[in-house]
Amino acid sequence: MQHYVLELLSLMAIFSFAIVSPGADLAMVIRQSLVHGRRAAIITSFGIGVSLMFHVTYTILGLGLIISKSILLFNIIKWCGVAYLVYIGVQALRAGEASVDAVEATEAGTERRQSGIKAFGLGFMANALNPKAVFFFLSIFSAIVSHETPGLVKFGYGFVMAACLIAWFVGVSFFMTTPRMRAAFSRASKWINRASGLVFIAFGLKLAAAKAS
Repeated sequence: MQHYVLELLSLMAIFSFAIVSPGADLAMVIRQSLVHGRRAAIITSFGIGVSLMFHVTYTILGLGLIISKSILLFNIIKWCGVAYLVYIGVQALRAGEASVDAVEATEAGTERRQSGIKAFGLGFMANALNPKAVFFFLSIFSAIVSHETPGLVKFGYGFVMAACLIAWFVGVSFFMTTPRMRAAFSRASKWINRASGLVFIAFGLKLAAAKAS
């Protein structure tokens, strides 16, 4: 048991830095918070967490190693991810000016709000279509987790990591939907949409330059 605890602590020591580092997932949650409100952002956070379990699952099953060794599979996933991020970026650039009242009305149900399925899918796809996650989990699991560790224990590690990831992004969702942040968004919504659009496109271009290693 002590060995498993040490493995988990070692995993979390590395993963904690990955959680808070800026990336497409964080940009997605921030934009969801500001544009569609707290509910959509929280659901998107769960989508990202479930996607992490998706990565952990195929890594444990050995499919991650196959993807990492196949240039074709890597490129298919990479270019799907690039297309998705650029698409989200273009949509953000084309978005008009929004207001706090419009977001609150949407959350209250007086206007059509973003569906839970769409919010969840945005988070899941943003994380799932990132081949770098394949190498991240392959590398830390290979370096830290023993081959003798049972599969169920490895899934347990993944569940803890996913729970921490969801908790972090839910926290971001609450922070970004405070009255002060809403007021700031109301004053600069047009520029925030443009900035977030450029961020998504930049992440897409960065992913396009990634190579299998």
